[in-house]
Amino acid sequence: MILVHHLNNSRSQRVLWLLEELGLPYEIEPHTRDPRTSLAPPSLRAVHPLGKSPILVDGDLMLAETGAIVDYLLATYGGGRLVPAQGTPEYRRYVYWMHYAEGPAMQPLVLKVIFDAVESGPVPFFIRPITKGLARALKGKLVTPELERHLTFLEAELAGRPWFAGEAMSAADIMMSFPLQAAAARAGLDATRPNLMALLARIEARPAWQRAIERGGAYQL
Repeated sequence: MILVHHLNNSRSQRVLWLLEELGLPYEIEPHTRDPRTSLAPPSLRAVHPLGKSPILVDGDLMLAETGAIVDYLLATYGGGRLVPAQGTPEYRRYVYWMHYAEGPAMQPLVLKVIFDAVESGPVPFFIRPITKGLARALKGKLVTPELERHLTFLEAELAGRPWFAGEAMSAADIMMSFPLQAAAARAGLDATRPNLMALLARIEARPAWQRAIERGGAYQL
């Protein structure tokens, strides 16, 4: 039986979604973020040295990193599902978005979360204007323009196609779901980018996505 060490409000929701799309039986070992810091609990470090989620256990295999887990599940159990045929333009797009999702897509989002925390977090009153001002300036000059650039790029890439690889949903859309949902929650993705918002609506309407939410718990980024 496949076991997923699942952290609430995290990348591991994508693994549950993929398992539901593939119709695979699995169990969940839930882990809950610290309500004050939002950090992962020590229980995850007891499973894997980095203490991050998702972690998948399948027999003697333990695997971390969402992309590696998705690749493993598709290669082992996918039977060609959710992956375009090799040698096609759709497959080349699929490979690109699979890598983009955890690389360029996440970098400005992570920076925004960090600078938001610095700007709003508790600091001694005598340095508060400095830290908040520095965080605000860095966001305005570096992070926000980079986020806008990526969102504009993504919106254009979905013009004329319903999914990132083409006409059919693929695992690339599963990988891209987390940065897009994070952007909608925290980084200004809204109705001004209708292609991206329509994609999120298609994702969240899928029965497999809804089953994954039921099993994984509330999902609030």
